[in-house]
Amino acid sequence: MVETILTIRPAQSLDREGIWRLLAPVLKAGETYALPRTWGRRQALAYWMAVEHRVYVAETKTGQIVGTFYVQDNQKGSGQHVANAGFVAAPGYGAGTQMGTYALKEAQALGYRAMQFNFVVSTNLRAIALWKHLGFRVVGTLPGAFNHPEQGYVDALVMWRELLPVPSHPSVQPAA
Repeated sequence: MVETILTIRPAQSLDREGIWRLLAPVLKAGETYALPRTWGRRQALAYWMAVEHRVYVAETKTGQIVGTFYVQDNQKGSGQHVANAGFVAAPGYGAGTQMGTYALKEAQALGYRAMQFNFVVSTNLRAIALWKHLGFRVVGTLPGAFNHPEQGYVDALVMWRELLPVPSHPSVQPAA
């Protein structure tokens, strides 16, 4: 893989076709996202471009969209200080690494204290390796939570990375 220098920017309405070109084969394969494999363009884009998602694209110098991701609150209310994100990248551009790095910086700039992926399919080895490379750790395993189209029921992982220093509890004193 040759890493291409990509421009990462907020998605615009005009990017919908490029985003759909990335989402369509991922949804059809059904190997990495717990989303309906039968979704068409309208349903997939409505999900990906939802109001609560801050959506971004990664594009080449020629304007070809080779990756997209979104950042959102992982939970509402008392859990909204933790970010969640979803990523899709075309292979061969290094878009996953560049988007992951950008997303972490963006989430931190938005004030999130951590990022959590709730459902990383255990057979998605490239994604797991990327997230670990970017400092995520597995904090939980959901046994048999994903019905893989070829491998049957496989585990899903919960992955976590702190973004901002966690304030220490006043009763905890540093070791002397």
